[in-house]
Amino acid sequence: MHGSQKLPDLVESIYDAGLDPSLWNSAVAGIRDFVGGQACGLFSKDSISKSGVTHYYCGADPHYIQLYAETHSKFDPLTVLPPHGRIVSIPDLVNFEEYRRGRFYQEWMQPQGCSDAANVVLEMSNANCPVMMTVLSGRRMVDRRMKQRLSLLVPHASRALLINRAMTAQLTLATALADVLDNLTVGIFLVDGFCRLVHANSAGQDLLAADDLVRSVAGQLVTSSAVANQALRKAFAGRRDGTSLAAGGHAIPLLSATGERYVAHMLPLSSLLRNGSERVVDAAGALLVRKVSLGGQSCGELIARTFELTPAELRVFLSIVEIGGIPETAAALGIAETTAKTHLHRVFAKTGVSRQADLVKLAAGFANPLVH
Repeated sequence: MHGSQKLPDLVESIYDAGLDPSLWNSAVAGIRDFVGGQACGLFSKDSISKSGVTHYYCGADPHYIQLYAETHSKFDPLTVLPPHGRIVSIPDLVNFEEYRRGRFYQEWMQPQGCSDAANVVLEMSNANCPVMMTVLSGRRMVDRRMKQRLSLLVPHASRALLINRAMTAQLTLATALADVLDNLTVGIFLVDGFCRLVHANSAGQDLLAADDLVRSVAGQLVTSSAVANQALRKAFAGRRDGTSLAAGGHAIPLLSATGERYVAHMLPLSSLLRNGSERVVDAAGALLVRKVSLGGQSCGELIARTFELTPAELRVFLSIVEIGGIPETAAALGIAETTAKTHLHRVFAKTGVSRQADLVKLAAGFANPLVH
């Protein structure tokens, strides 16, 4: 029944559609009934090509929706679009008698039992292809009452579409960032101020599934290193009170049960979102866990070029990172321990570090972070 839905309820349904686009078909049905039309729809109209795409509608046969998109959008009276927010009927746009002799009326409007339509531009984010609303009036002409009732809804529909666009943009950005993170070999773990796990990327999920270096215990992120756990909790505990965490000096070497070397980096996140209580509801920081792997020839060559290492020095560098200390390196390379120590001291001098653990951290920075 026309006008059966009360205005406050209808406005609420329009904003619900702004938050959930799947509700627009129901919203446009309410708009049609409130205005007193036969059909209603939201569509985009390209002001250059004159093509039109209907996004949501009610009261129209899908055959005519498709026909409008394929051909008849080029013949409708909306050759020149009205100003944003202004409601116009067909006689406001063209000579009505000429319009009745044209293809749009003869082939599209009349077969649906319609004579006139109220049209309004709702959203202009893309100036060349704005989003419009149309209400087909049926056999009768659009009158002042129909325009007045539609005008009560236009501002709300416009705001709801802006909400749709903003949410879509945020979702697109979030999806793109998630895709980027999931294509990194670095395990990324977002935690709150209590070290509770908020999110892990694909590599992080793999590390959790391995249940070796990191695991989730009662929702908290725990590493295999007691030192790392203590540093992690100390670093992010202050985030509960909004205090800052220094970005540097939080790299911790980790060793898996099979002897593989990893490096963990703690990274603060700048913003905390609170829900009005003391509980932090957003990520306070991130733990980045990267496997130290220098098997690629290009990686070794890059390190050698960067620090001007000789081939012998590079072999010792890589062996220290991959295998371990001086005795293991000497045995693996078939050289004396004194020779290995000499090369290692030269590596220290050229790289500017003084501990083998720092070489592991340095090497992690040259590892390819992309999935390969």
